[in-house]
Amino acid sequence: MAEVAQNGKVDNLLLDVHGLKKYFPIQKGLLRRVVGYVKAVDDVSLYVREGETLGLVGESGCGKTTASRSIIRLYEPTAGQVLFKSRVLSPDGQPRMVNLLELNREQMTKVRQEIAMIFQDPINSLNPRMTVADIIAEPLVIHGKYQKGRSEEIIVNLLERVGLRADHLRRYPHEFSGGQRQRIGIARALALNPRLVLCDEPVSALDVSIQAQTLNLLQDLQKEFNLSYLFVAHDLSVVQHISDRVAVMYVGKVAEMAGAEELYANPLHPYTEALLSAVPKPDPLYKSERIIMQGDVADPAHPPSGCYFHPRCRYAVDRCKTEAPAFRELKPDHWVACHRAEELQLKGI
Repeated sequence: MAEVAQNGKVDNLLLDVHGLKKYFPIQKGLLRRVVGYVKAVDDVSLYVREGETLGLVGESGCGKTTASRSIIRLYEPTAGQVLFKSRVLSPDGQPRMVNLLELNREQMTKVRQEIAMIFQDPINSLNPRMTVADIIAEPLVIHGKYQKGRSEEIIVNLLERVGLRADHLRRYPHEFSGGQRQRIGIARALALNPRLVLCDEPVSALDVSIQAQTLNLLQDLQKEFNLSYLFVAHDLSVVQHISDRVAVMYVGKVAEMAGAEELYANPLHPYTEALLSAVPKPDPLYKSERIIMQGDVADPAHPPSGCYFHPRCRYAVDRCKTEAPAFRELKPDHWVACHRAEELQLKGI
């Protein structure tokens, strides 16, 4: 992805990730000897432009959450590069690309003012001993930005902007519904006016009616604060609603990445086609083929040779079993890792 940014094919980059890996050691015996690795994230490349939403989708356990947390170094990556356009580390205040994996602890703390995270579970992500005011103020306090009076005004404005009231400030998380707790988490994420927000399945724990409200809120906030989102989810309908572009992951790798409309209408990877065939259609009279993938998801500790998807792919040939496909740009801004992408005629929705 780095060379893409340099030759001008991708402009206005805010985040450029390439070759990202996160391996967890497998230890056995009394001496805890390392006998192998779980390749949770295995050579992931993706990018996010300023002001856009990149949806990151895939089955449970494919490495979506691990990838997002490795980007912000909540998990220390095993290898790769994470380039982020930062203002706080620039001596002249002009944004410049920095490799987050090369930063020391102090520098990384500064950069985290520009990158926020919304977590999946609105219950466990909020401290039950802290009031709403203290929860939203916590990022300001940690980064030395809290100013009595001015910060209290910011907190009230944020709370009202996410649909809650000022009289909620002295209440505790258990006094709110799941949707309201997630709104508190969103307000906390915006406290430092970040440029990039990593959304880790922010609506999956909410009722369907509340999901729509939360998604609409995120879109409104994106326009108001000029935010960029990396939106992690497993629901393709949700991702289609909110995303400008979509990256599909399978067993720690990105199988395909393209604009949302392009990917849903013209998938180039068999795994993407299979996922799209399972998306519910609003027309009850519309009949489409449901692709049933055979076998189980590959074990990231013992992945198959060649293309990781070949044991479940109905289009696999001998080459797929022995040679790993390169992640390449087959169409403008449409990337895929499949040997047969040019010749297959796959169905979208």
